[in-house]
Amino acid sequence: MNKVAAYAAPKGADLLDHYEVKVRVPDGEWQHVPVYKVKVDMHHVREASMAAFDMEGTVEAEITFRREALREAVIRPLSKSTPYKVEADTIRLTLDGPRKLVIECNGDRFGNLHLFANPIEADAPSPEDPNVRVIRPGIHRLPDLLHEGEVIWYFAPGMHYIEETVLPVPSGQTVYIAGGAILVGSLVCDHAKDVHIRGRGFIYLADFHRFSAFRGVRIIFSENISIEGITVIDPPHYSIFIGKSRGISIRNFKSFSTRGWSDGIDIMSSERIDIEDIFMRNSDDCIAVYGSRWDFYGDTREVSVRNAILWADVAHPIMIGVHGDHHRNGDTIEDLRFENIDILEHHEPQPNYWGAMAINAGDRNTVRNVAFENIRVEAIELGQLFDIRVVHNADYNPVPGSRIENIVFRDVQYAGGTPHPSRIYGFDEERVVDGVVIDNLRIGDERVEGSGHPALDINGYARGVRIQ
Repeated sequence: MNKVAAYAAPKGADLLDHYEVKVRVPDGEWQHVPVYKVKVDMHHVREASMAAFDMEGTVEAEITFRREALREAVIRPLSKSTPYKVEADTIRLTLDGPRKLVIECNGDRFGNLHLFANPIEADAPSPEDPNVRVIRPGIHRLPDLLHEGEVIWYFAPGMHYIEETVLPVPSGQTVYIAGGAILVGSLVCDHAKDVHIRGRGFIYLADFHRFSAFRGVRIIFSENISIEGITVIDPPHYSIFIGKSRGISIRNFKSFSTRGWSDGIDIMSSERIDIEDIFMRNSDDCIAVYGSRWDFYGDTREVSVRNAILWADVAHPIMIGVHGDHHRNGDTIEDLRFENIDILEHHEPQPNYWGAMAINAGDRNTVRNVAFENIRVEAIELGQLFDIRVVHNADYNPVPGSRIENIVFRDVQYAGGTPHPSRIYGFDEERVVDGVVIDNLRIGDERVEGSGHPALDINGYARGVRIQ
């Protein structure tokens, strides 16, 4: 069955009129989709556009470019091969299923439209359920309200301006941010279990200039937490932070950020993290996987990221290994898998932070058993494809890492020109990289067939590097 649902923008939402978006089922009535303003690129902050709707079956979309005459259009990820037609200033496309797209007009990679076709929601929670907290359509600035250890939230329709906006979520609760709802604030799961955060609404933190540590969702010392369907816009710090937690599921999540250290999803001393179907455009690492840091101690293992679109306006799309328990023997970061991922950009002015896929083992850490499979990199404006190094980063590591072992790159393709050579560096005779398999790596139309290829830079402390 063909279905489409668009959610009206709440009064006072920050919209942008560079694009007009309409959707319908075939031969149905057109529905207008609100186009929100999001900011991108910390180096030179600019206004981009975002629109989202829900769909099932077949849906038609019309995108009209209103800023100037439309001369050319590109729809990314290129791997989706999304068919479209251009008539005057309007792009017409037919979608046969949910997907996340970037519409680029006249070569502008910063003033583009991010178009999210979400799946139709199934089994939305009931507001009558005492374990459900519903954030209804509207803009909400909400207080911490604690009573006998439980959160009390009252969400009347309309706009609410209350200064304190960090909301603790207790165990067993579902927080439902409905389509058309904007929560100006942060959600925190602290020593919580069995929590679900879901919906089609937004967590909006662009106004929080004073609070540099604000995250969209913070999950610490918690277990069995799921996040599905929501979008985080311009957090001062991470979009999702996971510290000393396990059994975390993230689905259909979207994020934009423009501040220093405004990573997408950061994982520290945690295990069993499952991430699928995400879009991240961040001005720092899109996904970072570490060991110990701050109040969170221990190894990190069993992290899976698949069916993702990553865009790093600054730093790395994927970063692994920098932080660990250097006071003791470091941490082990192991059993990580990254699969079916489109990387749309990697731009980093500092060579020490190059690498669209980076493993930098510091703080006595050991990183092992990491697989990158079916990875498509469209553009590297400034950086390199991968960076596998045991490091002593003076900014973050009191001591070097210990080792990196058993790393696989399989079916990785870079579509751009020749990037800076990818490094595979051990630190010294004892702190080595041991066991890297590169299977079907393509730079443009050329397959890399030997360790002497100019796309690779391998030092004498790297062992067991196989190109096949």
